[in-house]
Amino acid sequence: MADHQLTPGIWTIDQVHSEIGFTVRHMMVSKVRGRFEKFDATLNVSHDPFQSSASATIDARSINTDNQQRDDHVRSADFFDVDSNPEFTFVSTGAVQKGDDFVVTGDLSIKGNTRPIELAVEFNGTTRDPYGLLRAGFHAETEISRKEFGVDIEMPMDGGGVVVGDKIKIEIDAEFTLQEN
Repeated sequence: MADHQLTPGIWTIDQVHSEIGFTVRHMMVSKVRGRFEKFDATLNVSHDPFQSSASATIDARSINTDNQQRDDHVRSADFFDVDSNPEFTFVSTGAVQKGDDFVVTGDLSIKGNTRPIELAVEFNGTTRDPYGLLRAGFHAETEISRKEFGVDIEMPMDGGGVVVGDKIKIEIDAEFTLQEN
């Protein structure tokens, strides 16, 4: 049974039980989904939850859309330019409660461009696992403009529209463990 109290302390992400995924329009008629395979995140939970902070790093080279040719192209200078910009980062700047959920604000950096974003966050509660670790689960969503982050490739289609849409929907399912000493 999940408890809805978040114990103060340092929480680290469990990569095995977490996913950072995205969705983008393709050729104006469908969506391509993908995920990042390598990332790290830490929550520093305060006694006052609204004074807590979060930070995350995503390895841009770890993109996976289940298509090697597409992934290689997205890693290239046309999109992420991972040779010069191997990581994306997020650092929280605040949080407010919105109904039963939360909005976490922060600075997202992609390809050398930093912009403020808002994450709609659902706290799923905490529980002890069979090994005695205290775990917390979250679901977060946001939408960004790839162009605002310097991922501004234009690939127009005959008859109008573009091959890759501007709006990127990001979904995060994250499980953290409390670092108890």
